Amino acid sequence: MSQTDNKLRKVLGLGFGIAIFVGGTIGVGILRTPGEIATHLDSSGLIVSCWLLGGLYILLGCGAYAELATSIPKAGGSYNYIKRAFGDYAGFLSGWFDYITNAIAPSFFCIVISEYIAILFPETQSVKTIVAVAFLLGFTLLHASGVKNGSVVQQITSVIKVVFFVGLIAACFLYSGVKAESVEVDAKVASAGLVIGFIKSLQMVLGAYDGWYAICFFAEEDENPSQNIPRSLYTGAIIVIVIYALINMAFLHVLPASEMADSTLAASDVARTVFGDKGSKIVTVIAVFSIIGILNAFLMIPPRILYGLSRDGFFIKSGTRVNSGGTPIVALVASSAFTFVLVVVGSFEVLFALATFMSVIVWGLAYCSLIRLRISEPHLLRPFKAWGYPFTAIILVAISLALLVGFTLSDHRSALVIAMIAALSYPVFRMLKR
Repeated sequence: MSQTDNKLRKVLGLGFGIAIFVGGTIGVGILRTPGEIATHLDSSGLIVSCWLLGGLYILLGCGAYAELATSIPKAGGSYNYIKRAFGDYAGFLSGWFDYITNAIAPSFFCIVISEYIAILFPETQSVKTIVAVAFLLGFTLLHASGVKNGSVVQQITSVIKVVFFVGLIAACFLYSGVKAESVEVDAKVASAGLVIGFIKSLQMVLGAYDGWYAICFFAEEDENPSQNIPRSLYTGAIIVIVIYALINMAFLHVLPASEMADSTLAASDVARTVFGDKGSKIVTVIAVFSIIGILNAFLMIPPRILYGLSRDGFFIKSGTRVNSGGTPIVALVASSAFTFVLVVVGSFEVLFALATFMSVIVWGLAYCSLIRLRISEPHLLRPFKAWGYPFTAIILVAISLALLVGFTLSDHRSALVIAMIAALSYPVFRMLKR
């Protein structure tokens, strides 16, 4: 293939689809958020229920995204469905929201990798930013070499990641040094209110699930999207939900919520309790490898969104340039540059909350698109139809709206940033259209 063709290559299959779901979802969120969630919720039952509720929302969403991605199998994911249903401006705004969300993700993965490495090698504590940038540059070069190389790395790291988490879960349940007892209601939790605490926790949970629809960004590169995308979504969802529920139960078996509260690296604390200092370091090494898998996935996604935006005139024309390896190379370089800036100036907590907030907006618009397209284009070829339509679609829209209201009330900073981006978007859109 020549570099002037500017077409993505159909070289991805079911194995990549499941790997990008599992590998692009399990990672930094489940390793870091249990400690923060334990500060908001006062019992193991509430904590596990929060993770299962988030999983149910994702499982319903799989049906909607499977229908949309197989009906409109184009690079860029949600942007294409929203644009087709509600017009160019809605597509433009949601496309850039989705891009920012997914370009933010690699930055906090790089940050967390550097934090784990600093635990293993304390002398790197003062150069954590340099370590984070080194990982970003290394994986940028990997993906510049071709989409197949990225696919192979994704599948290998995802398999090893699942083996690691299964082993950690088993070790925790076999541990008998601490009994998992119910935790008394903390005064600060009671004063803050259980509902607000649950909403804040759900925001973190959905952030940990973020990435579940990643295969939809690669629909244009899938050998058989009509079959592979639904299978990838549902298989990946079941695997991730089970692992997330079990690992929270396992963590709580080792450390009650009161002891795990405020831990920034809950998995490392649990491992230290179970295995001792040496075992904790071993698990930390594997945790670094686990996050590498999710970093690999999220460095592949933003360039596909920029490619789709560029093709429709909402980014620079050269953003559609594809190299001989099938990589949208200009979009990759631009995305890595944006991520580099975030690594240097950002922080995990702020970036994680903002990305989750934006994700819920895009998900909600995509679910609305499903309903709109069913009405406006009843004869559109739909190789897969969402289960339980229209009831599941209405439920998804209602939940997304409720989450949006809840996040707005509990996270004023992210709401303000999003409002500013939305306010600036329309003048930019009109300028591009002219």
